[in-house]
Amino acid sequence: MSDEADDPVETAQTRLARLVLVLRSQGVTDPAVLSAIEKTPRDLFTPDLFRDRAWEDSALPIACGQTISQPFIVGLMTQALTLEPRARVLEIGTGSGYQTAILSRLARLVYTVERYRTLMGEAEKRFATLGLTNVITRFGDGGDGWVEQAPFDRILVTAASSEEPDRLLKQLKPSGVLVAPVGKGPVQRLVRYAGDGKGEFTKEQLGEVRFVPMLDGVAKEL
Repeated sequence: MSDEADDPVETAQTRLARLVLVLRSQGVTDPAVLSAIEKTPRDLFTPDLFRDRAWEDSALPIACGQTISQPFIVGLMTQALTLEPRARVLEIGTGSGYQTAILSRLARLVYTVERYRTLMGEAEKRFATLGLTNVITRFGDGGDGWVEQAPFDRILVTAASSEEPDRLLKQLKPSGVLVAPVGKGPVQRLVRYAGDGKGEFTKEQLGEVRFVPMLDGVAKEL
């Protein structure tokens, strides 16, 4: 049988398998994280125009001038959280919902905040399609976090701030972990903050990243 007659599902599985191999070779080796990536259909979160590139290891544009992050960065940040099954996680920047969906497969509850109502609505539809019942969404200013639900075991930030995330660190448990891009300009540092259980945090730099900037307030309707 010719290649043209190949089952498209098999083709998608082949692309996914190739992506997982790439992620593993780059240092994303946590079996639980890789399994969550394998179980989350990235094409569902990708605009139609770029759907044929869904399994590439690259960031892709989505609505509202935002992006769906590069799978390697998603895997790296998720792995850096060292998630446990009972964890309560706060995510700042829902975006397409792809990162949220992966977190939901690894944690007990995921609270996610998005400043674009359009993105939030589309992400909620995708969560429903996947049957994800442990994701709680909020339309609001991500910089404020979610004080009413604090403290969190883990916090993940998917927009870059030029300053240390002090307000969010205050919503983290003393032994918690926060991962965020920090820095001005198009290139930032990905930083992991780990609590010592006594109110102090050690910082570990995980490399250079490129994220959209964190903006104050909520966006106007688009």
